[in-house]
Amino acid sequence: MRWIFWAAVAAVSYTYLGYAACLYVRSRWRPRPVRSGPFFPSVSIVVVVRNEERVLERKLRNLTQLNYPHDKREIVVVSDGSSDGTNSILAAFSRTVGVRAILNEQPRGKASALNDATKIACGEIVVFTDARQEIDPNAVQLLMENFADSSVGCASGQLILGAPASGEAAEGMGLYWKLEKKIREMEASSGSQVGATGALYAVRRSLIVPIPQETILDDVYIPMHALRQGARIVFDPRAQAWDVPDQGMKREFARKVRTLTGNYQLVRLAPWLLGSSNPIWFEFVSHKLLRLLVPFALGAALLTSALLRDPIYRIALILQFAFYGLGIWALVRSRRRSLDRISSAASTFLLLNSAAVVAFANFIAGRQPAWRP
Repeated sequence: MRWIFWAAVAAVSYTYLGYAACLYVRSRWRPRPVRSGPFFPSVSIVVVVRNEERVLERKLRNLTQLNYPHDKREIVVVSDGSSDGTNSILAAFSRTVGVRAILNEQPRGKASALNDATKIACGEIVVFTDARQEIDPNAVQLLMENFADSSVGCASGQLILGAPASGEAAEGMGLYWKLEKKIREMEASSGSQVGATGALYAVRRSLIVPIPQETILDDVYIPMHALRQGARIVFDPRAQAWDVPDQGMKREFARKVRTLTGNYQLVRLAPWLLGSSNPIWFEFVSHKLLRLLVPFALGAALLTSALLRDPIYRIALILQFAFYGLGIWALVRSRRRSLDRISSAASTFLLLNSAAVVAFANFIAGRQPAWRP
């Protein structure tokens, strides 16, 4: 039973600390910098929307005001069965600034809409972004500099949870996201990162493959297929998109369930990811798959520490209950300021691993969370 406890502790420690330490050593021992420079290819900016009248006009104005040559930029928007004022907004922008709009009468899902957009995209590079986030005016130009390096097939921007005026959030989901971005940066600095940031990433159009209709994680599926064709996936923190740091616990939980369910789905849709065809097999398993196993390792550690009688396991049991208690306290909106950061981190940890359990149940039952704009 002792070996079960220590194996569980080792699995959790490697997933959240050991893998990052390996990347840190590798990125300094064997760095692989991008040979970037001024580069202005033709660009197609793609957005898929459904019933986004609340944010769409702001997003389109944001895109039309980017610092990139207008004669080398097009904006392609697919309305996936919208029933609000989305299509009217698109019609107005199509007349005034030349936005290319595809209006699908029936909702077919984001993956199908992305396929529609990439079929008509004319740019050498396709930039994918979502409706909600605000993109920095220089972001696309900075992303394009990475493609001056012919080995780069996909360049991912940085999503910042916060606002340009107040800066990045430092607690809860914001803290988790900062750690996640650091891992992606270290992956890319010595090779390729696993997937891209869905809010802002760019891919050479010649490397884009059709996406299966049921695909959840297009921001992993598309970049990884570019990687399979011999290209790199790099991370450029200078290219920034901003988003709301706290969208509410219910919405964050649903989003993480969908993302983690998508990790299971990736293995089914692209089994080559687990074989020699994947040049970053080690990174994919360490970054994407081991996180799915963490809640089960946590359960094993809790159970075995409760059954073992040695003092060290008693202490481990108390620490686990204390940590989980702080997380539950935060989830029911405790306001003790002296514990805000610690309890917020604990609640985020609980939320993420609870979502992983639900994602496993979805995988076993064959359920797939629907795309919700």
